Amino acid sequence: MEKSVVQVEVKNVLATSAGSAVFLGNADKVFVIYVDHSVGSAINMFLHGTPKPRPQTHDLFADVLTSLGAHVERVVINDFTDTVFFARLIIVAENELEERKIIEIDARPSDSIALAVQAHAPIYVASHVWEAVEDMSIVLKKMQDAGGEQGESFPGL
Repeated sequence: MEKSVVQVEVKNVLATSAGSAVFLGNADKVFVIYVDHSVGSAINMFLHGTPKPRPQTHDLFADVLTSLGAHVERVVINDFTDTVFFARLIIVAENELEERKIIEIDARPSDSIALAVQAHAPIYVASHVWEAVEDMSIVLKKMQDAGGEQGESFPGL
C-alpha cells in the first residue's frame, strides 16, 4: 500500500535576502519553502521557545483555538504549482459534551508550519508534492557546515 503523505519536520530556518528559507524534510530528503521574514522569525521563535514580550499573530490564533476547545491536529502541504505551495490546516475541536469535530482549512504553508511547530503537531507532505520537489539536503548540509545555524542570514539563497 502506497502512503499518500510523507511526514516531515522543520530542519532549519535561514534568513535570505528576500525573507526566510524553511527547510523541511526527513532522513530521505529535504526541500525548501520560502516565506516572508515575519513568519520565518515566528517559526524560529517557536522552534527555540523564545519568549515574546507580547503575543504575536500566531499566538493569538492559538489562544483563540484553545478558548474554543480546539487545537492544531496536523498540517498537510497538499499541492505545489510552479513555486507556490498550498496547505491544509487540520483542527480538532471538542465541546463540553465531548463531541469531536474535525475542521480542515485552506491556509498558507508558512502560517500552517508556524502553527504546527507551536502546537508540536506533525507536518505532512502529499506524496505527489514530495516526489516533485528538489532535494536540498546537500545545500542544507553545506550551509550548516559553514556555520548556518537557525536564523542565520544567507543573502544568496
